[in-house]
Amino acid sequence: MEECISVFDMLKIGVGPSSSHTLGPWRAGERFLEELRDEKLLESTIRVKIDLYGSLSLTGKGHATDLAVMLGLSGQDPEYIPVENIDGIIQTIQTSHSLLLGNQYPIRFHIQDDIVFNKDFLPFHSNGMMFTAFMADGTSFSSTFYSIGGGFVVKEERTNAKEKIKIKCAFPYMVNNAAELLSFCVSENKSISEIVYENEKSMRTEADIDHELMRIWNTMLECMYIGCHSEGILPGGLNVRRRAFDMHQNLIGLSNYSDPQTWLEQIRLTEVKFRQILKWVSCFALAVNEVNAALGRIVTAPTNGSAGVIPSVLMYYLVIENHQAGPKEIKQFLLVAGEIGSIFKKGSTISAAMGGCQAEIGVSSSMAAAALCELMGGTPEQVLMAAEIAMEHHLGLTCDPIGGLVQIPCIERNTMGAIKAINAAELALSTDAKNAKVPLDKVVSTMWETAKDMNNKYKETSEGGLAIAVNMADC
Repeated sequence: MEECISVFDMLKIGVGPSSSHTLGPWRAGERFLEELRDEKLLESTIRVKIDLYGSLSLTGKGHATDLAVMLGLSGQDPEYIPVENIDGIIQTIQTSHSLLLGNQYPIRFHIQDDIVFNKDFLPFHSNGMMFTAFMADGTSFSSTFYSIGGGFVVKEERTNAKEKIKIKCAFPYMVNNAAELLSFCVSENKSISEIVYENEKSMRTEADIDHELMRIWNTMLECMYIGCHSEGILPGGLNVRRRAFDMHQNLIGLSNYSDPQTWLEQIRLTEVKFRQILKWVSCFALAVNEVNAALGRIVTAPTNGSAGVIPSVLMYYLVIENHQAGPKEIKQFLLVAGEIGSIFKKGSTISAAMGGCQAEIGVSSSMAAAALCELMGGTPEQVLMAAEIAMEHHLGLTCDPIGGLVQIPCIERNTMGAIKAINAAELALSTDAKNAKVPLDKVVSTMWETAKDMNNKYKETSEGGLAIAVNMADC
């Protein structure tokens, strides 16, 4: 069976602040529950211990990894849990020293004793974790998982860390790289979004695809809306003040609206100049990642730390470039973005713990650039060129979050990735793709080689760069 990565694998609805350090461990906790059920051990479990390794240990507290594993073991679903319930669930565990395993069976659980932060790394991936369940009869059951970026969780990673997730499917157009994608576009005389849509139809009905794509967009839109209307200080101790609220107020003034959709319509009526465009795109990106930093609901695109790039660029198209655009263009954008993300996942990595921030902001910028280029009338060759340009100018970008929090410099980096994506799309649209010197596949492989050469202290460990140049006390 070939490797099939769906758009819905690349664009997941979840809770912030990190796909690899929050959503992945959360899903690992859920999977461990399933293993206990399969082994008929759930009812007899009296205690669970979680060992976190590598990057999960070094930046886990700042990324809420400890909270995520508790929520996963509690049987909560990150896609649907009311985010306002999270604090209450964690507080109950902390004060009662017990956890409702699978939302059914109370077990003893002392956070300081049962979540262990081990700074050493497991051999297969930087984001390793081991769950151990202890039974009433004195036996135990252990299972190890690796969170490999974008909310993907595997039992064992290949030693070269290029994530190969085997999903049972049979796409009519099996795409492993950009060259194969372009070949299908040429031979079938289809756009990239049309090729991707045909692949998705092999797994879901058209109605399901359309519904889920719009559910993803509506989650993105709501996230931007919430971020633009929330003020105050972000949690975590860095005392980062939300900026999207003030920026939004200065841009929209006293406009009248009552929900995300009427808000979008009001933005279309605002003044459009170059500076305003920069501010709006930055505002949208800031809004998403401020929600993400506050453990809000976002869409992993392709990661939580880079979740602001794609919605802000799509919003730019809707409110600036094409006021008549609607569901058709939204779905087209998301299909292209998801496919470009999957090419990077297959050929390199989307995990900052493996590749630095080039694997997160760089990939999201590339995804957004390609999607925007197709909406603006770009040929498949130009679309792939846009993706290449965007990544080319993120190569070597480090991941060095201060205090292990997805705040500084992560939130601002989303604004930079979004602006670069728009610029990359425009450059590609103005260029004859026959004159391109660097194919997308070359930049994908170059990104992976750069990742392997990068010192580990720049790979989401908070042991280098800004993370040590600026102390928590300075903030």
